[in-house]
Amino acid sequence: MEPVYRTLETIAVSIRAVQGTRLRFDGLDNIPAGGGVLAINHTAYADFLPVGLALKERGRRARFMVKSEVMDLAIMRFLVAHTGSVPVDRSAGSEAYRAAVDALENGELVAVYPESTISRSFEPKEFKTGAVRMAVEADVPVVPVVVWGAQRQLSKGVKRNIGRAHIPIHVAFGRPVTFAGSDGDVVAATHRLHELMVAALHRVQDGYPDAPAGVDWLPARLGGSAPTPEEALVIEDAEAQEKAARRAAKRQGE
Repeated sequence: MEPVYRTLETIAVSIRAVQGTRLRFDGLDNIPAGGGVLAINHTAYADFLPVGLALKERGRRARFMVKSEVMDLAIMRFLVAHTGSVPVDRSAGSEAYRAAVDALENGELVAVYPESTISRSFEPKEFKTGAVRMAVEADVPVVPVVVWGAQRQLSKGVKRNIGRAHIPIHVAFGRPVTFAGSDGDVVAATHRLHELMVAALHRVQDGYPDAPAGVDWLPARLGGSAPTPEEALVIEDAEAQEKAARRAAKRQGE
């Protein structure tokens, strides 16, 4: 894990320099010294990069939970295997869950996207309970993490802007929250985590440089042209049906 992760950190630093990205990190002192779940909002394909660079400032690294689909690519199989990332098969996630809990109990940080997929509206989607469940089982805190600005570079429904654009990206770590209790409490705790992250996102957005009205990377709530959460859900449902059809056709052709 060490050599490959160190190389990726060097590459990330280089990418930041080439793009002229203006990173801002808040709440670094909230990163636990031991095990902890980092619950991150998901707005961009590469929003893990600024989180990784923020952790580097504190001498920490995290195991990122990633979709198992990335394992279809040889380079991703290599990176997942050598960075301690945890691939998640949505149809059989128990193995990934167990690996994440073991890592947490060993004092590691595990990065989770509770929305499980990128939010096209750039508003927090409904959360899955996995982040809270694994934190409760491993008896570690959950740290709400908000990333804002990365969606301007590369995301769904947004014009790509990965050149030297000097885009500001903010990463804010909230205070660690400890949840405990029964399965029923986990559902309530997940709703509480969602509320905390929505409030944190709004605070970060309030301190973010002004954006022109109508830009595609800004939520409709703030005057952007991104779809509303309701409109995004329609788009996502259509995409899911299309993917299911492609998988069915592939199985028939095998």
